[in-house]
Amino acid sequence: MEKIELHTKSRPSTVFCGGGALDLAAEYLAGKDAILVTDSNVCRLYAPLLKEKFPAAHIFAFPAGERHKTRSTLFSVLDAMFERGLHRTSFVAAVGGGVVGDLAGLAAALYMRGTRLVQIPTTLLAQVDSSVGGKTAIDYRGVKNAVGAFYQPERVFCDPLFLQTLPAREIRCGLGEIVKTGVLSALIGEKIRRNADKLHDLGFLQTLAADCIRFKAGVVEQDETEKSGLRKCLNLGHTTGHALELLCGRRSHGEYVLIGMWLETFIAEGEGVCSHEYAEEVRALVRLAEKRIPAFPNAQKGLEFALLDKKNAGQGSVSVILSKAPGEYAEVILPADRYAKYLALLQGGAQ
Repeated sequence: MEKIELHTKSRPSTVFCGGGALDLAAEYLAGKDAILVTDSNVCRLYAPLLKEKFPAAHIFAFPAGERHKTRSTLFSVLDAMFERGLHRTSFVAAVGGGVVGDLAGLAAALYMRGTRLVQIPTTLLAQVDSSVGGKTAIDYRGVKNAVGAFYQPERVFCDPLFLQTLPAREIRCGLGEIVKTGVLSALIGEKIRRNADKLHDLGFLQTLAADCIRFKAGVVEQDETEKSGLRKCLNLGHTTGHALELLCGRRSHGEYVLIGMWLETFIAEGEGVCSHEYAEEVRALVRLAEKRIPAFPNAQKGLEFALLDKKNAGQGSVSVILSKAPGEYAEVILPADRYAKYLALLQGGAQ
């Protein structure tokens, strides 16, 4: 069991990563007033287990999927909390993937100006990334994560037992954030390269999850609310990834992050941010998880979504986080027409 401490100005957070983490969560919430917020997929797989581990907690489940990450679902969670009679010292436990964690976390931040929050991530992506760091949000008017708050969970419990039921696509989704971290951290990147044949081994992935959490914790401690700019590095691949995700749907968030990183290596080359040799290294790392970059015939239409990205500094330009060298990144602001030309590279895909 790995125990990782995250010390931020707003609230300290402790992450437990390894077998038995769910039992620790049950012990932590035993005898406390709590609501478990989850989705229909998790309920289908784990409702008996959750009832066994958390017999006194109320379970509220909403329909699974990004399309339900809305204000309507948010207020249904808040209604359930109010009807349950929760108070500021009650607990919200988010049990699920990134959508559940983001939405339940925002409900916890809003209810009575803040109630206690615990994250129990059930997907690889949520364990390595979204459950840690305090970002909560819903999508609004076609913009991903447009309404949200920074709100740290006091505990995060990452148990590998949940990974056993994940389909291959969900593993690849988590690999998107793992590979992103491997680009930002030379040590993690080298570990991925040395163990490329183990990227679907759940035991190895659990050790990578702990590595990624430690890296992210170090970044968040220094720049919890993205004021200094350091935390922006965690958006590598996300400008293009989010735009394509909103444009096309179908694939998972992590797959779009991988595709976004692939395209943004060409932006980094074209804008003189990195060498061709280093861009090739990053593309090779991406291909360990995403063997084939698909074609997007309407890729340039992604511009309208990229222009709505909350990282942008002004109208008519797109902010992109680019990798310069192992462990180094740069933020580049591109005029809309120039970014659209790079998007066109996706129209043919890549083998």
